[in-house]
Amino acid sequence: MEGVKEACGVFGVYAPGAFVSQLTFDGLFALQHRGQESAGMAVSDGETVMVLKDMGLVTSVFDERGLSSLQGDLAIGHTRYSTTGPSTWHSAQPVYRPSGKAGFALGHNGNLTNTESLAVEAGMLGALTSDSDVVAELLAQRFPDESKALSGKVEADHLLDALCEVLPRLEGAFSFALMDCDRLIGVRDPHGFRPLCLGRLDYNVDGEARTGWVIASESPALDICGAQLVREIEPGEMVLIDASGPRSSWPFGEEAKDACLCVFEFVYFARPDSRLRNREVYAIRRKMGELLAGQQPVEADLVIGVPDSGVTAAEGYAAASGIAFGQGLIKNRYIGRTFIAPTQEARALGVRRKLNPLRASIAGKRLVVVDDSIVRGTTTRQLVKMLKEAGAAEIHLRISSPPFSWPCFYGIDTPSRDELLAAQLSLEEMNANIGSDSLEFLSLANLMESVGADPEGHGICRACLTGDYPTEVPLSLKDRSAVLERELVASKH
Repeated sequence: MEGVKEACGVFGVYAPGAFVSQLTFDGLFALQHRGQESAGMAVSDGETVMVLKDMGLVTSVFDERGLSSLQGDLAIGHTRYSTTGPSTWHSAQPVYRPSGKAGFALGHNGNLTNTESLAVEAGMLGALTSDSDVVAELLAQRFPDESKALSGKVEADHLLDALCEVLPRLEGAFSFALMDCDRLIGVRDPHGFRPLCLGRLDYNVDGEARTGWVIASESPALDICGAQLVREIEPGEMVLIDASGPRSSWPFGEEAKDACLCVFEFVYFARPDSRLRNREVYAIRRKMGELLAGQQPVEADLVIGVPDSGVTAAEGYAAASGIAFGQGLIKNRYIGRTFIAPTQEARALGVRRKLNPLRASIAGKRLVVVDDSIVRGTTTRQLVKMLKEAGAAEIHLRISSPPFSWPCFYGIDTPSRDELLAAQLSLEEMNANIGSDSLEFLSLANLMESVGADPEGHGICRACLTGDYPTEVPLSLKDRSAVLERELVASKH
């Protein structure tokens, strides 16, 4: 099935004496929604860095026996959805390099936009597996050779030196969790496209009170570990955590860039119980539904949400419209990641594998169906068909985000503009193509109001909705021409 695909999830914990591999497992389990292709963790006992990773969900990659073998004081973890690089074991993370005392490991959430030039620099263009692998290789190449290191002639913090040299060369979106044998490091790109937060973990070892630290893509990963959210890591900030606690540095320079947190973190990616920009995502999505209800009112009998990310907005729509809210679709919780099937028949079957209608609830009723987005339209078209086959009298489709019209280069796996339904068809044409009785998208202004941004969207990346990219991106010639045409039209007004 097509749709907006998840970004990855990263986690890290520094807690000497605690069962860090179990804490990392719990953290990754809370971040499973961000990536379901592979999972992995790296653990250090102060002398060695051990890495375990495999394809599949967190619960299939790790078991009690495997976790008990990963003893240490700090760890990082990763759960992956591929945006750059194939979906193979070699692309699973964390990425490890044996440079330094015991090597270092890296997990990445996001997507670089200059991967090809970096791969050329690293000598990896023909062997590229992922942008994360390229970053790890560039870092490793900046360590001194082993003979000099053993001679004692080189005494420096090689990993930090390498980070300060490599990080400013990276373009695009990246939130990193890194570790060597002694330290945990969190890095967020200067625009802050992807979230990363810091938590404090109070725990006991043999009756002694201790304090540990946790970094994670989303705050629920802190909650499940018993850690308290301290704050979000700032765009452009690097946080180093060791026995002295956390301390910050700014490898991209002190001059702040415009923050650009991805708007789809609010719409789709993040869990409803996550906190972003000091607000709970649940309340934001409910507000989206409330504002959507006022845009194009319709007479209906029941409001239903498409599980999972459409349900909260549907609650808000029902409350604002006065139309009853109910369940009309049941999701198979065990299907794993949705997939892109090769044929129309297989795609239709994919929808039915994931969702099943409650026929008695929807038969003969006029439905308002709330979903988070439309990409190619394949899934939505099959969903509408399935609901009508189940007896729905009318289907009024309401989308809790504006039309998805431009490809993303910052960590969302989206097709070219030629494949985006909203880039090819008008609203009326989309409605006819999908087969719904009416179709309405949340306006950009109402989306900005919902997330607490000003009308211009300061602090929010909305490039996939507007075509206004915060950084240089590898647009095709056709898409670049469309950008220039849009800018020309805007200048005339």
